[in-house]
Amino acid sequence: MVLARPKILSEADGDCVGIERIHGRSPVLLICEHASNALPVVYGDLGLPSEALSSHIAWDPGALAVARSISEALDATVVYQRFSRLIYDCNRPPSSPGAMPETSEIYAIPGNRELSPEERLARTDSLYVPFHDAIRGLIRDRRARGQDSIIVTMHSFTPVYHGRERAVELGILHDEDSRLADLMLRAAAEAPLYRTERNEPYGPEDGVTHTLILHGLSNGLRNVMIEVRNDLIADDSGQGVMADYLKGLLQQSLDA
Repeated sequence: MVLARPKILSEADGDCVGIERIHGRSPVLLICEHASNALPVVYGDLGLPSEALSSHIAWDPGALAVARSISEALDATVVYQRFSRLIYDCNRPPSSPGAMPETSEIYAIPGNRELSPEERLARTDSLYVPFHDAIRGLIRDRRARGQDSIIVTMHSFTPVYHGRERAVELGILHDEDSRLADLMLRAAAEAPLYRTERNEPYGPEDGVTHTLILHGLSNGLRNVMIEVRNDLIADDSGQGVMADYLKGLLQQSLDA
């Protein structure tokens, strides 16, 4: 029996994938899975108050702005998801409860409660599959023209989580392949502008390295996940300083 799939994206919503500097010359391929807090029209507000939809549970504030600045500085391609992780978290596989969460920190998400198999499949087909297919296509096209790809995913995290303050300011994360992370951590230790730690405030055990595994490890490509505390990139000035610092870490690591 073929399952009937609800319609997820309307013509007004547009494509779920954003790609900028598609012909960027840098080997760095920037990926931002949590770039936006936008919701497809059909979902309304998911039953959430406006303060929840503007908070970190819906997206990674500042992450796309920093990625764009790095993209401009390095002439690097950036690909991002145009819809909120509350609809589908593209850094989680379809089998993960976190892909379409019923709760996030202190918030219950009414619009995600008791989703049917048809609804879950529709979200997966409409958001997750096109996003990661686009990344695969970029890697394939770059390889065909002799261009290397280095996977760099960009994220931000909240300074306070479940009532606990986080002292870490910049996290350099990796899964089994730590080649790029090691070099970036070494470069950060030489220019310690921010409190920088390995696999903090999350690590592979938290399931946050899905994109790295899917596109980096599976292809033998160097890869790293960057987590920035979002109070440091809350405005243009902070975003610029952070982007410049990260650009330096990446460039120094690539040169090495």
